[in-house]
Order: sequence, then C-alpha cells, then structure tokens
Amino acid sequence: MPAPPRISVIIPTYNGDRYLSAALDSVLAQTSPAAEIIVVDDGSTDGTRACLEQYGDRLRCIYQENQGVAIARNRGVEAAQGDVIAFLDQDDLFRPHKLAQQGAALADAPAIGFVSSGWQILDAAGSLRSEIRPWQDASAHDPSTWLIWKPVFLGAMLFRKAALAAVGGFNPRFQQTSDVELVLRLVMAGWQWRWTQVPTVGYRQHDSNASRNVAQQAQELEQVLDHLFGQPNLSDTVRQLEAASRYQSYVWSAWRFYANGDLAGMQTSLEKSLGQTSRLTSEVVLDWVKQFKAYAGEYGDGFNAYQLSETSAWKQLIARVLLSPGFRSTSVHLNP
Repeated sequence: MPAPPRISVIIPTYNGDRYLSAALDSVLAQTSPAAEIIVVDDGSTDGTRACLEQYGDRLRCIYQENQGVAIARNRGVEAAQGDVIAFLDQDDLFRPHKLAQQGAALADAPAIGFVSSGWQILDAAGSLRSEIRPWQDASAHDPSTWLIWKPVFLGAMLFRKAALAAVGGFNPRFQQTSDVELVLRLVMAGWQWRWTQVPTVGYRQHDSNASRNVAQQAQELEQVLDHLFGQPNLSDTVRQLEAASRYQSYVWSAWRFYANGDLAGMQTSLEKSLGQTSRLTSEVVLDWVKQFKAYAGEYGDGFNAYQLSETSAWKQLIARVLLSPGFRSTSVHLNP
C-alpha cells in the first residue's frame, strides 16, 4: 500500500477567538494526525493570540498585519512542509476521519491534484442542520462540474501542494471568491480530481460569517468568470459552457441575496440570468423557484414560494418578464 501523505493543515484566522479552539481541537482529534498545523493570524486584535499560545508547540503560528484571507492562505502554503494541504476556516470543524479518508484517496492516485467531499451545515452552537452532497448534482467527471456548478468549499477539499504551486496559489485580488477562482484555475490547468462521497467538514453558520457579504461575492464571481471566459485560447468545449456557468452563478447569487433579505440584489441577479439561457421564460422562472427551494433545503431552511411571489421585487421582475419581447409562455404558477 502507498504511504499516507504528509498533510499540512492551514488555518487562517482574523479575530477568531470565538470558535478557534473548537476548530483546532477538531484537527488534533483526527484519526490520522496531521504532520503539522499552521495558523496564520491575519492581524487579529481580539484574544486570538492568547488562544493560540495555549496550544504550545502543537501549532506553528505565523503573525502578519491584516492583508486578507488569500494572502494568509498563501503564506501558510509557502511555510508548509507537507506534500498535501488541507484548509480549515477558524469557525469550522473537521470530521474525525477527514484526513484519513481524503489522504488515502490522494495516496491511491498520484495523478489526482485534489479531492473534494460533502459537508455538514452546523448552527452557531455546532449542532447539525443539514448535509450537502455536491456530487449528486455535479456528477460529471469533467470540467463542467466546476465550471457550471462551482461546488467549492475549501474545508471539504484536500490539495497536492505541487498543484497549488503550479497555478500560483490564491489570487489576493478576490476576498470573497479566491477559493472558487483557484479551483477553476486548477481545473483549467488540467489537474484531475475525485469525490470522497462523505461529509468531511462542518460549516458553521453564525452572524459573523464572511460569506454574508453577498454583494461583494456576486461581483467578484462575475469578475472571475469574465476573466476565465475572456481568455483567447479556450477550447470549444469550455466556451460552450459559458452561458450555463454564468446562469448558475446568477441564480446562486440571487438566492444568497434573497436569503439575506436583499430583494433588489435578488431581482438584479435573476434578470441577468435570463440573458444566459434560451429556454422558455416560464421554464426559467420555475427553475428559479426550484433552485431556491433546493438551496434552502441544503442549509436546513424552509422555503415558501408564495411568500417569495408576494414580494414587490418578485412582482416587478415577473411584470418585466411578461412584458419582455422574448416572453414565450402564457402563465407562471407558483406552488407554496
């Protein structure tokens, strides 16, 4: 049997003393221990340093002025001595077999650049709300999985350090989507991947999640796709995925806006998605509702289509759709 890889776990942190100990403890409790745990403190001003000092030499700590999570992760990778890299955010939790299961998957297939898995949605207290199994929708084992669906959650992934180095690491231009941008570059560079079809990490939902900055996230995601599909030498296969990729991103952003109470942002994103598909307008509207319901379920939330349909933003959107020259259906019915 191949020897297990040496895995470096990198945890960027910024004012993370609220949940950081739980994150660290989840790494130390792995059934297959990490070769090292590197924490990059990105200029914290709370009790983060005191929290880290309690762990003594079980951690390697790097302190820097606040420069953003992309630079913090890159610095951790540069310092890592392992040949495989795992990332964990300061408020999330590795499941006990994370490193063992995904490390074995990489050890068995030297050509694989990264593996990914499912993840659990946790509430602020760490209790389970739901599980996300991205391979069920993103089942194709080709670039379309990542270019269209973008099922990127770094804590659910494990990377060969050589793959990260080959594409230049995280782009600090992006604060909200540097993870998505990195994985798309890996896929476009030809790195192979596989699924570990179990949840390997818990994603904690709380009032301070960085991902709540939906407007910046949506803007950056659009910029990522502008750059990717703006490259002059794309294959016809990749070029043909552009509309579907953009459509899915706009609908995802619309859901995130809706879930965070920004109805204007939702309306704008859904209007943009209409320009990326040739389907019947009624089919597109029903797909919006279907996807909103699915996303809500993934995060352990309920969804009421009637409540959505009663918002002024939705009514305005549907009125514009009905009046548009391309409208090709007579009615749209929403069931709660």
